[in-house]
Amino acid sequence: MEPARYFSWKDFKNPLLVFALEQEAGTYFSSFNVLFTGLGKLNAALSLQQALAQSAHDIVINLGTAGSKNFSRGRVVCCEGFLERDMNVEALGFKPYQTPFSDPSEHLIKGLLVRGLPSGVCGTGDSFVSDRYPKDYQLVDMEAYALALVCHRKKTPFLSLKYISDGADQEAAAEWNTKLPSASEELARVLNTLRSS
Repeated sequence: MEPARYFSWKDFKNPLLVFALEQEAGTYFSSFNVLFTGLGKLNAALSLQQALAQSAHDIVINLGTAGSKNFSRGRVVCCEGFLERDMNVEALGFKPYQTPFSDPSEHLIKGLLVRGLPSGVCGTGDSFVSDRYPKDYQLVDMEAYALALVCHRKKTPFLSLKYISDGADQEAAAEWNTKLPSASEELARVLNTLRSS
């Protein structure tokens, strides 16, 4: 099994911070190189691919919100792995979340870990989850797997930190809207702690 890789700020000189939406960043990240991709896997992949083609970055750090039934609201969680939760070709004999005829290493892509932060597998899909989801992943979003895939293919280190904004349940949409200001503030606090450690 591949050993876990831990993030250290001093190992990188030119990080790119990636958010889906400006609202997730607030006003806290103006001193960084920041990319806003828009919502969803396609927007995320295309935007990051273009950004990395235009400028050399030695790490991509994805910051944003996620829903979870496993982690409490208000926590920042490090995504240790990423899968595509809405890829389903089981009828043709493929495993859940597996893209047919793709590299097996892209079925579950590993991310960097952060010491002291809880971690879990992120299930990415083009839907806002407000209902039950499988035990194969512990948090849900709409971009991280696509970003991780671009970085995996470009051999660029990838770290994803998610603020748990909602419980991925019937109240998820309302909770997400009200938690955005808290999300940007807490993500900035965690990132500044990593910079100074």
